[in-house]
Amino acid sequence: MNLEKVERLIREINAVHEIFSKEYFNQVGAEPLNLKKTINHVPIEYILKYRLYLHESINDYLYRTELEDVNYYYRVKTNESIEYKINRFKEREDKYPVNKWMNDLFGCRIIVDSNLIEEILDSLDDWEDEYGLKNWYLRKKEGYCGIQIYFKNKNNQYFPWELQIWDKLDAEMNIRNHRKYKREFLKDI
Repeated sequence: MNLEKVERLIREINAVHEIFSKEYFNQVGAEPLNLKKTINHVPIEYILKYRLYLHESINDYLYRTELEDVNYYYRVKTNESIEYKINRFKEREDKYPVNKWMNDLFGCRIIVDSNLIEEILDSLDDWEDEYGLKNWYLRKKEGYCGIQIYFKNKNNQYFPWELQIWDKLDAEMNIRNHRKYKREFLKDI
């Protein structure tokens, strides 16, 4: 993996996000909602319908990308994980806009060599502007370390998507901590 491939992945995922998001409303006939509103104004069924369409059609979009030589992983969030996340955010005193925390219905991950992490961090400000990213940051918390990048295409009616970039040295620790903190909903099933 090199910097050119990382940039191409960001460019391609951003383009897929924009095309998918535009076509979603036409395909399913959903009325666009402003996702800067809180969960009290965005029905759970609205989120789950988007998730289902995403799950059923994402490969129709990804096959068109120029990413054959980029080793990345992706997933669509499960209904159970979505419901768990909604319940966590409903309980908070401070109510946050849906697009601030329901920002990973689609998530990608790449794992890179340590020497590439600094180059990526140095390039992200330019890429944020060039590709219209929602935001990005380096997260170091609870035994997790990775760069988080969010795609929104400057539209509050589009659910954000996420890309995580991990240092190869942090991968096993990140997987262990993801199991520990991000799959708690499995205990309730």
